[in-house]
Amino acid sequence: MNKTVPELANRWLRRTPENLTELERRVLQSAVDRKPVSQNINESLAGLQGAGDRIADAIARVGGSWTFILSFIAFLILWIGANWWLLGQESFDPYPFIFLNLVLSMVAALQAPVIMMAQNRQTERDRIDAAHDYEVNLKAEIEIMALHEKLDELRHGQILGMRDELVRLADLVKRIDERLSQQQPSS
Repeated sequence: MNKTVPELANRWLRRTPENLTELERRVLQSAVDRKPVSQNINESLAGLQGAGDRIADAIARVGGSWTFILSFIAFLILWIGANWWLLGQESFDPYPFIFLNLVLSMVAALQAPVIMMAQNRQTERDRIDAAHDYEVNLKAEIEIMALHEKLDELRHGQILGMRDELVRLADLVKRIDERLSQQQPSS
């Protein structure tokens, strides 16, 4: 594909090179250079995460799991059971479990923003992933268009070759016909 980015922009994207986005320019350049554009986005993003990001992701992973929910239900049952039945009048946190409510509120107050931070990062990852998918799809479309052009050129070459062969065969048939006409006695 011995073309340049401006030629490809005009031919396949129907745009002038000045109107291309950086992503489209990069994809067209990769088509010219015959280099892939696909990459593992997770590896790229993994190096950009700080310790706080990894902790927030781990908390969100644990806090959004059935294991956490079931463990927390078991903890609540144990807390209520220990304070109501086992300790009776001398319970650590008597009914209506005010200390338990304080603990639950603190857990919710800390867990909610951490989960939201993880969701925001996931949204950003999804945005990057969607842009990368678009880049790969655009490259695939360009490669398909290039293949169509190559097939069209091959087909055109074959048609020209067949035309030349037909002209040669027609000339040969004409010469044979002329020889046969000369060999037949006139009546």
